[in-house]
Amino acid sequence: MTSHQTTQTMKPATAAKKLGVYLEATPAEFQEGVVSRAELNALQSDPPQWLQDLRRTGPHPRPVVASKLGVSIAGLARGGVTEPLTTEQIDALKQDDPEWLRKERATQAEVRKEAVRIKERNAARAEKGSRD
Repeated sequence: MTSHQTTQTMKPATAAKKLGVYLEATPAEFQEGVVSRAELNALQSDPPQWLQDLRRTGPHPRPVVASKLGVSIAGLARGGVTEPLTTEQIDALKQDDPEWLRKERATQAEVRKEAVRIKERNAARAEKGSRD
């Protein structure tokens, strides 16, 4: 008896998300096909020029924009940023440093600080519990 391995494929939107790029900015052949796990791995390990360019200059999807600005995706929406941005636009926003961006960065810093505090508290509880 032989086993047949089926090739795992994903929609282009899923592959674009995993690659951290904006789907609508990818080449038509990428948008119109399906991407196998092997193809995704090849794109990640040896990105073609179009992928390198997209990652470098954008336009970037919201999760990437949020990360580059140091805010949450919800913070982007509160700041009125709903469209993908290029690296140049992100750099301009950083340079302008509008009030909403400063506020959202501060909020994000508080969220991270609280997450660390909770993690440390839980670790201390687990340590105490293992000694009892």
